[in-house]
Amino acid sequence: MIDLRLIRDNPDLVHRAMASRQSQAPIDDILETDRLRRDITQDLDELRRQRKEQAKTRQSDPEAGRALRDQINTAEDTLRTLDEQLQDYLLQVPNIPQESTPLGTSEEDNIILRYCGELKSFDFQVKPHWELGEKLGMIDFERGVRLSGTRFYVLKENGARLQRSLISLFLDLHTRKHGYKEMYLPFMVKKECLYASGNLPKFADNLYRDAVDDLWLVPTAEVPLTNLHRDEILTNDQLPIDYCAYTACFRREKMSAGKDTRGIKRGHQFDKVELYKFTEPEKSNEELEKLLDDAEDVARVLGLPYRIKQLCTADIGFASSKSYDIEIWAPGIAEWLEVSSCSNCLDFQARRANIRYRRSSDGKVDYVHTLNGSGLALPRVLIAVLENYQQADGSVIVPDALRQYMGVDIIEAR
Repeated sequence: MIDLRLIRDNPDLVHRAMASRQSQAPIDDILETDRLRRDITQDLDELRRQRKEQAKTRQSDPEAGRALRDQINTAEDTLRTLDEQLQDYLLQVPNIPQESTPLGTSEEDNIILRYCGELKSFDFQVKPHWELGEKLGMIDFERGVRLSGTRFYVLKENGARLQRSLISLFLDLHTRKHGYKEMYLPFMVKKECLYASGNLPKFADNLYRDAVDDLWLVPTAEVPLTNLHRDEILTNDQLPIDYCAYTACFRREKMSAGKDTRGIKRGHQFDKVELYKFTEPEKSNEELEKLLDDAEDVARVLGLPYRIKQLCTADIGFASSKSYDIEIWAPGIAEWLEVSSCSNCLDFQARRANIRYRRSSDGKVDYVHTLNGSGLALPRVLIAVLENYQQADGSVIVPDALRQYMGVDIIEAR
């Protein structure tokens, strides 16, 4: 969350930031609740002072003492209510965009920074991944629906092997080349983890929950990674900490009727390798550029054409202050598919999770900055591989980087 003192001392700045995000955050409610809370706190301090003075008097009035205690109890109850209300309001406020985040009113105002790699040319009619996947015996849509309903599918044989190979490539690249520490995490977390990462309360409708044990299926590995150091004070020489983790991800995704109904582009369950950083505040934007380059490296290694887009103020995520998207070209469906969103959350998540570090210069404790990005997300990379490496006969060439994992050079119908 953002610092209450910032809202109190610079309300106009915060109002402008919320307007730039097209957000209806309750800033005025926060200011009024904070004012009432400080007034009650001042009154409570005075009542407690009076009670102490009264206790020193040998001939104190019992009735007056009881009345004073009642006033104190009432003031304490009011203060607790105001504290809870203030916390609820603060949890509804998104992060403040950085000045380097372009202003915009919708995703149409996002800025394409660069294109990387050549779009592949074909001398035949390219096929979409769902047609390729079914003919090659890699994707079974009918059985996926039979098992779990719409927006589910089964990857089988070479489809399952390709998915696993991509995950292995991602993890090996980030750990061996880029220096991330690999973590294996729970796929279910406590609700306080989702509050810390910024998923609750805003995105509750998009999350899956086990009501009996009050455990929530992770929408992304960002959630457990954020909470690995919750309520800890790190040392300066520990930073930056770079983690990567594979998890399945689960989201309700309120999808528009008839939109993306074909194929595996959008579903309620998908796999992802996540990159996450804990950094010193002064270095977080520098680390964001490194994070972006590490995520891009996956597309480069796979030989897939992609583009980088900087998101405007209206399109960055709730916890983000600055974000870049990586989009890979899928020729079969003629779309740029988002496979990563790399974000600097500044101290927004760290304040929620109470993650701090001790500066080496003066020994003072401050909040760390957190960054996250997919490195990369499936099944969209799988879609891009099938569609970019297809051949006229319907077979698919396996990219060089994947052959050691797949064990074959080409995927053909059996």
